[in-house]
Amino acid sequence: MGRTAQHTGLAFLLLALVLLTGCATRSGGGASSGERDGPERNPPSNLGGVPDAVPRLDPIRIGGPNKPYEVLGERYEPLKGDVIYAEKGLASWYGKKFHGRPTASGEVYNMYAMTAAHATLPIPSYARVRNPSNGREIIVRINDRGPFHKGRIIDLSYTAALKLDVLRGVTPVEVRRITHAEIRAGNWVKPVGEPTPVFVPDTPPGAPLRETTAPAMSAGSGVYWLQFGAFAKLDGAEGLRQRVAEADLSLLPLLTIVREAGLHRLRAGPFPTVDEARAQADKLRTEHGVESSLVEKR
Repeated sequence: MGRTAQHTGLAFLLLALVLLTGCATRSGGGASSGERDGPERNPPSNLGGVPDAVPRLDPIRIGGPNKPYEVLGERYEPLKGDVIYAEKGLASWYGKKFHGRPTASGEVYNMYAMTAAHATLPIPSYARVRNPSNGREIIVRINDRGPFHKGRIIDLSYTAALKLDVLRGVTPVEVRRITHAEIRAGNWVKPVGEPTPVFVPDTPPGAPLRETTAPAMSAGSGVYWLQFGAFAKLDGAEGLRQRVAEADLSLLPLLTIVREAGLHRLRAGPFPTVDEARAQADKLRTEHGVESSLVEKR
């Protein structure tokens, strides 16, 4: 079992509330002081085949998680504009203690999606993370704040850490932002014929393995979502998320639970066009018997 960071980005929801008073602090407590972080008892199989996050031209709003803030006496100023960022440092990861809790972006944390927390990269934005010890690279979506330990520059989701093979503890990595200019030009996409490397972890004998490469998707407005259900309790949405992910593993990074109008709504997206969203809905219905409805958000 890997040892995770004691301080993680998911506590940032509380941080955001106290930012208004200028006295934000951060500790590694979690739901209870005795609660330990780590993997779930029975994580989904074949997480090594989860595709990387696909960079899109997501709008970056001024304020909110992109406002300057202070943690443990240290002031942080999130980057503004489409600037280049590259840094070397230590990566940590966070898991079950924060799974299902709100991130700094307002999204619910999904430890099985390809996301990460960063202290100053814009929310949302995308970054390529490389483990120099083994050459593995991943692309993650930055949707949270943290870590706040000296020397640590990024907090990875469980799946992102697994794919980089950094679950054993804090590990040296290289982080480079994927800018909007690169997304528009398509420069972030690997050359044709060069697949994105996929890490398939050790599995018991006879366990099925799945190999995949990250799909190429065009950037767009990203306002179309598929909704699978709405529940009064989070457990219902989590259970459905598990079933949808088992039906189509490639959807796992796109699945998110949104609390809206008093309900926990399981959605997948955003999709850049209505045609892509409908195509995915048709595939889920015909191949897996999973029903969904189209939701448009502007």
